[in-house]
Amino acid sequence: MSHSSLSNIRIVMVRTWHPGNIGAAARAMKNMGLSDLVLVDPVDYPSEQATSMAAGATDLLESARVVNSIDVAIEDCQLVFATSARSRSHPWPIKEVREAAAHINDEIPQGKVAIMFGPERMGLNNEELRLAQFHMDIPGNPDYPVLNVAQAVQVVCYELFMAQRSQPSIESKEYPQVAELNKFYSHLENTLTRAGFIIKAHPGQAMLRFKRLFNRARPEKIELNMLRGVLSSIDKLLERQSNESNHH
Repeated sequence: MSHSSLSNIRIVMVRTWHPGNIGAAARAMKNMGLSDLVLVDPVDYPSEQATSMAAGATDLLESARVVNSIDVAIEDCQLVFATSARSRSHPWPIKEVREAAAHINDEIPQGKVAIMFGPERMGLNNEELRLAQFHMDIPGNPDYPVLNVAQAVQVVCYELFMAQRSQPSIESKEYPQVAELNKFYSHLENTLTRAGFIIKAHPGQAMLRFKRLFNRARPEKIELNMLRGVLSSIDKLLERQSNESNHH
């Protein structure tokens, strides 16, 4: 997995009130392979509290940029998300964090993506929210959906890390072609018929169900070869048994 494209993700913390949250957010970012932190107008920073909360991620604090407006923080980004705790009066495209992470993951090979987090008490205001193309929502307990800002950064960074991690690595997986799958299905049907599992007169739904099962499982080439090997072993066994019963 390459961290190079994760480095295209910028976490933007706007008017953060508590310096400990900045340190905790830096720690959360480093933990998930992100490194680009921009602070817009933080209330109390630099601060010893931020440094102690960052633990082993003080390098992220040292490289963090402090700017005085969101415009400066996002000017070189091609996609901007804003985390929004409550649905505002104005309609705006909103995605849950997992869906947003998949979208961002598709985008980062091409350029920078920013994710904005508002101040602790109020979140981002409407004007600030409109600077983003999309809003991002972290679902939670409807009775208490309030996440601390550093925790919100952790959740978002985790989802981004997982979206990148779950990308199939192209080189390691080779999938069989339709023709190979069809050969496997007819081999399976033959073997199961000889073993008495499928009765020719009443074939029923068995093969259809097997096809559904293997479509869901999507066996790789190497796995399909293993399955063919299993069927061949059963074929040999059935062959031996029928020869023995013929001799008796």
